[in-house]
Amino acid sequence: MINILMIEDDTELAKILTAYLKQYNIHVTNYETPELGISALSLKKYDLIILDLSLPNIDGIEVCRIIRKRHDIPIIISSARSYLGDKIACFSYGADDFMPKPYDTQELILRIKSILKRCNHQIVENESSLNKKQIFSFDDAKMEVYKDGALLDLTNAEYYILQYLILKNGFVVSRQELLTNVESIKYESTYKSIDVLIGRVRNKIEENSKKPKYILSIRGVGYKLVNQ
Repeated sequence: MINILMIEDDTELAKILTAYLKQYNIHVTNYETPELGISALSLKKYDLIILDLSLPNIDGIEVCRIIRKRHDIPIIISSARSYLGDKIACFSYGADDFMPKPYDTQELILRIKSILKRCNHQIVENESSLNKKQIFSFDDAKMEVYKDGALLDLTNAEYYILQYLILKNGFVVSRQELLTNVESIKYESTYKSIDVLIGRVRNKIEENSKKPKYILSIRGVGYKLVNQ
């Protein structure tokens, strides 16, 4: 099993990512503060670190510098801060990779594998799980979404909302995030209009829209797509 130490103060994101990576024989231990994360490295052996930049008390760039000074361990920066200056600083302090949020969870797994192989770490993984076929895919140029290779009949609004959920596969997406980031949905729209639109999409992709297995409702937060 791969053991990863994560320093991430977004507890909801950490919880979702921990549960997701567990499917691939990757165990994640998250610390919400940089002080606890840095201390944990001296108490237990980890294979890799996933480090956020916007942390309480100590900025993630400084945390990266401290860790690299004390430990020879691969570091993946995971942050919504995508300024070139931040990236340059992280790499100059020894980070091995930088993944701007939001990112695809499958891509994260592939990058973890690549870094560990490059660093000569032994990787034990569930290949059958890693190679699970994605149910939904999309062609952005054609504005088309496919379920198991079959083209779905979607309106523009339905296409864009489902496309966004596919891109955020495995992560919970709030209604506010959908209003802000999904094309063809006016910012002035209400949460109720998002729910109605999700219901229309469910009618087209679910065997039973009353008991959905692909677009799940996360009470009090929003929705999550299950793409396997």
